[in-house]
Amino acid sequence: MASIERVLIAGGGIAGMSLAIALGRVGIAATIVEIDPDWRVYGAGITITGPSLRAFDALGLLDRIVSEGYCHNATRICGADGHVIVPSRVAGRPLGEHIPNSGGILRPVLHRILSEATRASGAEVRLGVSVAKLEQRGEGVSATLSDGAAFSADLVVGADGIHSRMREMLFPDAPKPVLTGQGCWRAVVPRPQEFDFAEVYVGGPVKAGIVPVSQAEMYLFLLQHVPDNPRIPEERFPALLGDQLRDFGGALGAIRDGLGPSSRINYRPLEKLLLPPPWHRGRAVLIGDAAHATTPHLASGAGLAVEDALVLADLLSSDLPVDDALKQFTARRYDRCRMVVENSVRLGELEMARVAGEEQAALQRSSMLALNAPI
Repeated sequence: MASIERVLIAGGGIAGMSLAIALGRVGIAATIVEIDPDWRVYGAGITITGPSLRAFDALGLLDRIVSEGYCHNATRICGADGHVIVPSRVAGRPLGEHIPNSGGILRPVLHRILSEATRASGAEVRLGVSVAKLEQRGEGVSATLSDGAAFSADLVVGADGIHSRMREMLFPDAPKPVLTGQGCWRAVVPRPQEFDFAEVYVGGPVKAGIVPVSQAEMYLFLLQHVPDNPRIPEERFPALLGDQLRDFGGALGAIRDGLGPSSRINYRPLEKLLLPPPWHRGRAVLIGDAAHATTPHLASGAGLAVEDALVLADLLSSDLPVDDALKQFTARRYDRCRMVVENSVRLGELEMARVAGEEQAALQRSSMLALNAPI
C-alpha cells in the first residue's frame, strides 16, 4: 500500500466529497475542511452525462441519483428555431444496461446525496475553516488551519475549486483562471409530463438547453456572449433571461413566458483553467476544478471531479510508492481533462462565432464518444 492512512481534503464540493467517499471505501481516513460554515451549494440544476453516471455508480451513488434526479436515454440537438439536427432517441446503453445515457439533478439534491454519503463513509467534516499554511515533512504534511488548529496528514488534497487557495500555495506561478467571453444563465422550470428527454438549441445568437432534473422540474441553461463581464443585479434576472430567449422556437418559447421569481435564476461568467503537469508537489495534490476547470458545454465538470476521486483513491490504496502514485494520477487524468477543457472552450468559440449548428453537434458527439472510454 502507498503508506497513506490519513488524508486532509481542502474543499467540501463535489470533488472533495467524492474523494472522502472513495477513500472510505478503500479504508483510508479522510478529513474535509470547508470554509463555508453552512456548507451551502449554489446553482440550479446540473446535467449528468453517461460517463458521469458511470463514475457515480463506481462511487456507489447511482441508485440515489436515478431515484432523486431524472435519467433518460435521449438528448435532442435542435436549431434555434426548434428544427431537429440530431434526433433524440439513442439505441442501447453503450456504458452498460444499468447506466442511463444521460440525466439531470438539482444541485442542492446532489449536494445532499454526496454530503450524506460523506458522513456515512466515516469522514470527518470541519466547517468554517480552511488550510492556511502547509509544511512538507518527508513522509507527511503539517497543516495549519485558519482557526489556528494544527493537523498532520500523510497527504493533503486541494479540492477547493477554480479559485483554489491550495493551488496558489503549491504552485505560485501557476496560470490563473481566464474568462472565456461567455456567461451562463441557469433556471429551474416546470417539466411537462411528456418531456422525458433533454434538448439543446445551437446555431442561434446564444446557445440554450433544457434538461429534466426531477419528476416535476427541468433545468434551463443559456450561454451568452459577454466580453465585458458586466455585474447584473438579481432583480433584473427574469427580464434579461427572457430577452435572451426571445428568438427561440420549440419548447423554449413557452418556458420564456413562465419565468419569474420562483424560477431560481442565477448567472455567472464562464472561466477556464488547465494546470500543466505535475498536479502534485511533495505530499500535496490538486483535483477537480483546482486543476482543470472547464465550461459547461460538455456537461462533464462534475463527472471529471468524481473520476479524479476514484482514480486517486485507487492509486493511494495500491502498492505504489506515494510519489509514483501521484505521478500516475496526473498521467492517467491529464489528457482526458485537457480534452474536455479544450473542446468545451472550442464549442463556446463556435457559438460566439455563430458557426453552423451541425459543426457544433459534430464536435459534441466526438467528445462524448471519447468520454465513453474507461478511465
